[in-house]
Amino acid sequence: MVVVEPSPDVPSPTPLAEALARVGDRWMLLVVDALLGGPRRFNDLLGDLPGLASNILSQRLRHLEREGVVVATPYSRRPPRFVYDLTASGRELAGAVRLLAQWGAGRGGDAAALAHQACGTPMDTRWWCPTCAQVVDDDGGDEMRFV
Repeated sequence: MVVVEPSPDVPSPTPLAEALARVGDRWMLLVVDALLGGPRRFNDLLGDLPGLASNILSQRLRHLEREGVVVATPYSRRPPRFVYDLTASGRELAGAVRLLAQWGAGRGGDAAALAHQACGTPMDTRWWCPTCAQVVDDDGGDEMRFV
């Protein structure tokens, strides 16, 4: 077995680069968003994502399966058909998808902001430290870091 040591000249990927390598495609994030509502069949996903070709959807679903974000469960053997659902890892993307949607809604256009279902007030996002029980402002300081 050959062990390849990382080159000191090549920086290791950042956490953001790692995430983008796994789900950094427009269609993959839209597929994850569609699956946040629960399991879906292929044609249901295709109908929920206008402009997405079936071959691209197949490729994206296979990629998301390899990354452990989506699981395909067969419901028919002939012809082979599957229902797709998010794994626990895939469901963890809900917060990131909502943050991106909120950011997109703030850029104008027809996108609606994420709102509280009970009262209709647009939601606000805050970073929270559960140990200190404090809101941590994202003011560009060094209060937050990847560990």
